[in-house]
Amino acid sequence: MTDTEQRRLVAQYFDGFRTGDHPRILATLTGDVEWVIHGHRTTRGKAEFDGEIENPAFTGSPRLDVQRVHEDGPVVVTTGEGRGVSVDHGPFRFAFNDLFTFRDGLIARVDSYVVPLR
Repeated sequence: MTDTEQRRLVAQYFDGFRTGDHPRILATLTGDVEWVIHGHRTTRGKAEFDGEIENPAFTGSPRLDVQRVHEDGPVVVTTGEGRGVSVDHGPFRFAFNDLFTFRDGLIARVDSYVVPLR
């Protein structure tokens, strides 16, 4: 898999989150994908991942602004800022860092670090 293909899949992943397009996101993932949202939760497999795409604690789709993308072999690292709406607390901003680890042309693991912003 070339760097361009990995970046294209990561862009597809983020576009899917921006629009709430589950099939688009799931098409980028291996069947046994792991999503580690550090300090919060770990999902394993596409079914659990799918359930976390639109977490009931939030409304609508997030705004995600990917600001940097770096690649090193099978890993793509992104940083950026986002906005979302919490059911309990309303609108919020956050910074994020996601590390995507690829296997056989698909995303096998996502490590997400999310920091609230004022």
